[in-house]
Amino acid sequence: MHLTNSLELFPEFAVTQLLFKDVKNCSELRKMAMEGNITCALINPSMVLDPLQTLLAANKAVHVQKIGKMKTRSLYSEIIFSLSPTNNISEAFKRFGISENDDACLVVLVHNTDEAYNKDDVVSKVDGQQIPTDQLSRLSDLAKIKKLYKVTSQEEKCGSVLDAVICRMAAKDVV
Repeated sequence: MHLTNSLELFPEFAVTQLLFKDVKNCSELRKMAMEGNITCALINPSMVLDPLQTLLAANKAVHVQKIGKMKTRSLYSEIIFSLSPTNNISEAFKRFGISENDDACLVVLVHNTDEAYNKDDVVSKVDGQQIPTDQLSRLSDLAKIKKLYKVTSQEEKCGSVLDAVICRMAAKDVV
């Protein structure tokens, strides 16, 4: 049901992703996250194509945290910011964070690989049905994603939409 990956560049850390549909308390979850009562990134799954996308965002967030170059206040807000193709933090939260009217949620947890973490604590706070993370693409809004990342038909001929998205995420700091 969930997906856990170790970070290659930071093997002491792992990223766990949990996907929920038919969520009835997104407003409450959002409030808990803003108040720091839930320690995870709460992401709108309609804006994510593949779990690789959030894994890369988490890797980048851990990296900027380690080198002291975070642009947001926490590791989890940095993950949401890292998903965005722009450097506008509030726009990133609007596009990639969950909103009060959402009915699905992708939960991303970063934890030490050698320490126990309590995913059940987060799962118990979500009033929705957990589904396998590999079903993420079923909840994705491809048209919105292509528009936000400005993916052209020319790009799609030589690569995938996911390739274009990942490229935009990686290049935003240098463009």
